Amino acid sequence: MIKIMLKVHFAPNSRAGRIIWLLEELSLPYEVNNMAFHPSDLKSDEHRKRHPLGRIPVLDDGDIRIYESGAIVEYVLERHKNGGLKPSTDDANYPDFLQWFHYCEGMVMPPINTIVVQTILLPPDRRDETALGQAQRLLTKSLAPVDEALEGKEYLIGNFSAADIMLGHACFMSNRMGCVPDEMNNLKKYVENITNRPAFKIAIEMQ
Repeated sequence: MIKIMLKVHFAPNSRAGRIIWLLEELSLPYEVNNMAFHPSDLKSDEHRKRHPLGRIPVLDDGDIRIYESGAIVEYVLERHKNGGLKPSTDDANYPDFLQWFHYCEGMVMPPINTIVVQTILLPPDRRDETALGQAQRLLTKSLAPVDEALEGKEYLIGNFSAADIMLGHACFMSNRMGCVPDEMNNLKKYVENITNRPAFKIAIEMQ
């Protein structure tokens, strides 16, 4: 019997979906602590012991605890790698892998965060339509280089990689928010490729 060491502290409609997707792609055993995407769970004393700001995801690996989704992805790949989801440093695709892996949090997620705040987290009387519109336009603009880079490719560096788990998850969210215009044909196809992956389907069904 396989001993489960990995535990994902998870809430729906969050970056925690990336971690479930990764673990499913790697066929690694794990368990999930399901929490509500609500301060009653995330800001509880219990969860603040896991993350001082009450955020998710958090991963427990035995006695090790780590948060930040990108850090968790890199940690799992280095400690539990069970597939070719990261090119070697001498691979010609390695620079592109690094670039798109980090482009997600650097360029795409900031406007997504604003959109979530302005459409979900804030009460209606405190929402700012100007800020929302600016974030939506910025998100679409930030996706243009991704659409261009995907020309002739199924995935960001050709083969599926952890860069797709990071940025692909954000692209899926962007499309669901209506911020991927129809003329971004490559990105539309990319989102379709992602959603057809069995591991992604498992992760998104938990959202």
